[in-house]
This record gives sequence, structure tokens and C-alpha cells, in this order.
Amino acid sequence: MKIGVFDSGFGGIDILRHIIEKLPDHDYVYLGDSARNPYGFKSQETLSQYAKEAVDFLFSKNCQLVIFACNTASAQALRVVQTEHIPGRYDGRNALGVIVPSAEAAAYFGDTVGVIATESTVASQTFAKEIKKLKPSAHVFQQACPLLVKLVETGEDDQEILDRVLKRYLQPLVDKKIDTLILGCTHYGLLRDQIEDVLRKLGSNAKIIHQGEIVAQKFAWYLNKHPEYQLRLSKNRTREFYATDITRRFKELGSEYFGEEIDPKQAIL
Repeated sequence: MKIGVFDSGFGGIDILRHIIEKLPDHDYVYLGDSARNPYGFKSQETLSQYAKEAVDFLFSKNCQLVIFACNTASAQALRVVQTEHIPGRYDGRNALGVIVPSAEAAAYFGDTVGVIATESTVASQTFAKEIKKLKPSAHVFQQACPLLVKLVETGEDDQEILDRVLKRYLQPLVDKKIDTLILGCTHYGLLRDQIEDVLRKLGSNAKIIHQGEIVAQKFAWYLNKHPEYQLRLSKNRTREFYATDITRRFKELGSEYFGEEIDPKQAIL
């Protein structure tokens, strides 16, 4: 059986790349819901329906585990999928998110934590709740960044534009003297270097929590702790890519972010 990775677009390809670097032998199926991207403005009810459809699709592709490489879906829909959708339908399978591993890392490293994320993720308060479960004394400040997903999905590379947008979003967090910054949307990991550069220009030395690295480490640990999954996962080094809307940009930028050419197939959810 395979490992599924689901995102609203191709930002989650960064998560997949890091997981493959850590666990190269396994078989992977990636699904990008590019036809309905972005997720950041949608209601919890809508996101839950999208997530259920994505899980159904990936399980139909013989996936044992599905990783929600989308913070918005993790915040708004993962619990519903885990507690209501999978039990009774897909016994012996599971879905995992990216928020808890990131919160664990932030709680370990930081006392004053900044989070940049989509509007929906910020509104859910999931990052703040998870961090404070682990470190009640932590101060958590969140900043919605509605423009960043679009900049990544369009492949915008004008440094002046990126710097201006990032300064607008990061300055309020720098003013709070954050010591740790969570890139709380998988798309943002693709802007890590630019984000770090702007942080330093603003005078902040905050540690950046990059979800690709953290999730890959935590997922490898999870499999070691759950041999019932590990034993059923196939190891043929296959990689399949699906998208709900196959565009030239999805293929080109997805290939760039993955580090090798991808050939996405049409997904009907």
C-alpha cells in the first residue's frame, strides 16, 4: 500500500519532497486540488467536504495513510475526517496533519511564537491551541497572509514585489519580538529563503520552523512507532501525481519544486 499526500495546490509538493528524502523506498501518491485552490477563504463545511473527497480518492489509489500537506485542511477538516469519515469506511487506514508536528517544534524552540498562515487557519486558532497545550507560558501571535499562496501558485519571482508583501506581513510579528516563526502554510515553505532574508532585514533573528523538514522527521518517527502501518506499505519507489485541474503552470512549477519532472494525471473527486 502507498502513502498519499494531499494539498490544495502544489505547495504540498515541498512536503512530499522532504518526506521522500527521508523515506525514499516507499510508494507515494500526490493529489493537488488545483481546481478549487485557494482553500484559505472557504468555510469549515466546504473544507471538510473537500477533504473527504480527497481522502476517498487517495484511498481508492491504494493509499494506507494520507498526509494533509495543507494547514487549512489540517486545521478545519482533519479531525472530522479522522473521527467521522474514516471509521467504519476505511478501517486500518488513517489521515495525519502538519499542524501538530509544527506546534511541537515551536513549543520546543520558542517562547514568543509567530505564525503566518491563511485567513482560515488563523481564524481556527489551531496553532495557538496546540502550542499552548505543550507550553502554556508561550505567547503566540498570528498573521494572515492572503496574498502569499497566489504569489507561489503563479510563480511570481519579482523580488521587489515579494519583499514588499513579506515586509507588510512580517513587520507586526517582528514588532512583537518573536523568537520563532512557523511557516504555517505549505506554500510558504517555498518562500523560505525570501522570508528569512526579509526577517533579517527587519532585525529579527527568529528561528524559522519549516514544515517540510519537521513533518518528514515526525512522519518517519510515526512509522517506527506504528509497525502495523509500516508492514503494509509497499516499497517500489513509485511516485504518482494527480491534480483536479491540470495546467501548464502546475506541471512546470510542480516539477521545479519537486526537483524533477512530474507528469500529473487528471483527478475526478
